[in-house]
Amino acid sequence: MLVNPQRVRTLKKESQTKGPVIYWMSRDQRVSDNWALLYAQELAQKHDSPLAVAFCLVPQFLGATGRQYRFLLQGLKEVEKNLQALNIPFFLLQGDPGKEMARLLSELGAGALVSDFSPLRQSREWKAAVAVETEIPFYEVDAHNIIPCWFASPKQEWAAYSFRPKVNRLLFEFTDEFPALQKSPERNSPSENGAIENDWAAAQGCLKADTAPEAKWIMPGEAAAMKQLGNFLEHKLAGYERDRNDPNKDGQSGLSPYLHFGQISAQRIALEVLKSMKDAGSFLEELIVRKELSDNYCYYNQHYDDMQGFPAWAKTSLSEHEKDRREYLYTLQELERAHTHDDLWNAAQQEMLQTGKMHGYMRMYWAKKILEWTESPAAAQAAAIHQNDRYELDGRDPSGYTGIAWSLGGVHDRAWKERAIFGKVRYMSYNGAKSKFDVKTYISKWSHPQ
Repeated sequence: MLVNPQRVRTLKKESQTKGPVIYWMSRDQRVSDNWALLYAQELAQKHDSPLAVAFCLVPQFLGATGRQYRFLLQGLKEVEKNLQALNIPFFLLQGDPGKEMARLLSELGAGALVSDFSPLRQSREWKAAVAVETEIPFYEVDAHNIIPCWFASPKQEWAAYSFRPKVNRLLFEFTDEFPALQKSPERNSPSENGAIENDWAAAQGCLKADTAPEAKWIMPGEAAAMKQLGNFLEHKLAGYERDRNDPNKDGQSGLSPYLHFGQISAQRIALEVLKSMKDAGSFLEELIVRKELSDNYCYYNQHYDDMQGFPAWAKTSLSEHEKDRREYLYTLQELERAHTHDDLWNAAQQEMLQTGKMHGYMRMYWAKKILEWTESPAAAQAAAIHQNDRYELDGRDPSGYTGIAWSLGGVHDRAWKERAIFGKVRYMSYNGAKSKFDVKTYISKWSHPQ
């Protein structure tokens, strides 16, 4: 087999027919380096069946705005083009994926379905709905993580220190090189008339998303993602350990939006980083251990986006301090408009509003201050998730939910010295930030709309 069978699991066991094999693309929006697509092609070739790819565009998704949808749609247009070059049809659907995918499978007389993996509940609910409506084999392939989430650990891990040894034991097995996706035969078409004409204007028109400034600092798509990776390897990786926590330095990889939309494979990034022969321990820790730990948390904890998911010590401590006096209380609207007394926080908020990204160090400070300035931990988590999902290009992601849960609820962290409001959850302060970087320079850059 070309695809390691450990990357694949069966969601519905049925006998495969001669009908077309459909790859339901969702989280991993790319043609290259995609284990789910490779497995779908493997099944199609084994049964001498046509292969096709389908993506279902949801008109409204977890508060995403036009900023995120523009990035997604431009990337999908590149997917369509790359698939056309390989004689693989691409179907762009619109609506509820649970219904639309079942309808497409029925119309095409599909013989098997392959999906990529996401730990988030919406994706799992859609797949469950499709499984109920179909009588064909249904497989899920983790094309997002280097080590398949369910294989890396059978349970929720409490911290990176418990997860890291499991990852390290399995890395060699799962850092194999990707085989090439093969061009399909000319006769490969699951539809009667052969040609597939996707209406991109109609797709744009179906969206029910609020407007937001376009993220002009980044170009979407697979080609742009690989270009960004090359730039990072050549110019930033050597100084990553030194520069990554300084918001005034352009020291981070800039790959997070591409990873979120699946326009680049984390495994491809890791392979290229390892080939570079540079000291990349800190970067690989974040790319593999921390990123895959976030999937682990969201997969095994159904409360990943509410405070019931916090560890017991944090829930108890936060509850004991919920009625503590807050010197400042802000509404969600005041937070969204960056109308607080804290110029550093306001600058971080403006960076997110204007660009669709926020420096990683500032994300932690930003979230913790929301806990300090809202009436309860539950309100703080709701406000942080709302803004992260709405404004960040890489929002609506396990890393975002887990990062907020770490900041507000001690997930993957330990208990610290007890203090007002925070209880035993780790605290961050303006003075602490001043000791790490030039806050005045950061504030000056982002205090006014660009």
